[in-house]
Amino acid sequence: MIDTPGRSSDQHPQGQRPGTDGASSRATESASARRATLIGATTVVNWALLAALTQLSGPVPPFLLTALAFTVAFACFLVWLGLRGQSLVDTLRQPPRIWALGVGGLFGYHALYFVAQQNAPAANAGLIAYLWPLLIVLFVALLPGERLRVFHVVGSLLGFAGAALLVGGDVNAGGSLVGYGAAFACAFVWSGYSVLSRAARHVPTAAVGGFCLGTAVLAGACHLAFETTRWPEGSAWLGVIGLGLGPVGSAFFTWDIGVKQGDLRLLGLLAYFTPLLSTLVLVVTDYAEPTLWLALAAGLITLGMLVGSGRIGRCQKKISTT
Repeated sequence: MIDTPGRSSDQHPQGQRPGTDGASSRATESASARRATLIGATTVVNWALLAALTQLSGPVPPFLLTALAFTVAFACFLVWLGLRGQSLVDTLRQPPRIWALGVGGLFGYHALYFVAQQNAPAANAGLIAYLWPLLIVLFVALLPGERLRVFHVVGSLLGFAGAALLVGGDVNAGGSLVGYGAAFACAFVWSGYSVLSRAARHVPTAAVGGFCLGTAVLAGACHLAFETTRWPEGSAWLGVIGLGLGPVGSAFFTWDIGVKQGDLRLLGLLAYFTPLLSTLVLVVTDYAEPTLWLALAAGLITLGMLVGSGRIGRCQKKISTT
């Protein structure tokens, strides 16, 4: 090419300016992050539907319900693997301790959650089970190298005050010690599982599919050993399928996409409102009665999460510096 005066041979094509490629790349990354955040946000909706779908499933024994829901989840996982062209065998190759952690966490939390939903008022059991984000903050603060701060203690007191209102304040709720005990155990199991999972960050998301299979098999064995079979009837199957497709299925994968590629701070903030959303869904679907005690408890637990995580303190600092 022969250069002409005022024009170099490496000049950008017509209509394209220097730096356009960089701006385009940043715009693409921003759009990808927004998409990932939106996908991650659907997880919060899934979690908010967990209690209502459990109620829709009817009086199916907890171990059987766990087995059925995770069988649906595993079937969805197989479809997901096929679309990605990945091998099932590769995802199952995990050390025994990872299998114990994954299956123990999924099986323990959901079996206890279903026991709680069937033996205590749905909204009360759901709110107590959702103390787990607050417990995670508390447990992490107690790890070596971490500090237990005042806002951790205040947040914990607010959250457990809300739980106390649910157990002792609403005297007409009709919950049993088994139901409330299982709900509290839920919170401790999932928070413990989440904290221990910090040491297993290298495990791929696809391994969760194997954990779903392990959970379904273990729950099925426990059902045969300890329960009398009672299959879902009519619309109850919609609840079972909904659980497998959403809260105990796709939620694991959408959350992973969100936290790895999206706005983690925004997703974390949205997650703290799950108890409120779950309670609203139960009220709207007539699985819970709107009462003053319920509203106060939901507010205290959500406020406790926000205070315990330090988010309210950070917001106040930002406001004071502007």
